[in-house]
Amino acid sequence: RKILTAQTALAMAAAFAHLLELQAKMKLRGSEYLTVQQIYRGWSLLGIVIYAALAATLALAVTVRSQRRALRLVIVAILCMVAAQMVFWAFTFPVNQETANWTVLPAHWQQLRIRWEFSHAAGAVLQFSALAALVASVLVRETR
Repeated sequence: RKILTAQTALAMAAAFAHLLELQAKMKLRGSEYLTVQQIYRGWSLLGIVIYAALAATLALAVTVRSQRRALRLVIVAILCMVAAQMVFWAFTFPVNQETANWTVLPAHWQQLRIRWEFSHAAGAVLQFSALAALVASVLVRETR
């Protein structure tokens, strides 16, 4: 359970970084934004952590299936993690493709930036909700 929570916390922390920097990044000019976006090179490797956390959470659901309160919370965590992935693949990834991972600045880059930044913000909220649900599921289990 500790490893699962740590994996989920790591995934949430990366997502939360996007949320915390959103306000400042929305003020950047195009060339500045392209420069700043290069700090994310290699972040795709975090996908391993995200999918490992999801797999471990699914395994946890099987483990706690006889404990209704804990299972409900684990299912909430799973749904939040899946929703965060849906947001990423539906909104963030297409922008990454269109901008060649922010190495190209299309004419409508400001709309793409809004889509990219706010989809990451939504993902951060969903990842945080998943972590909160997992922590609650552990607390429910330990009080029995």
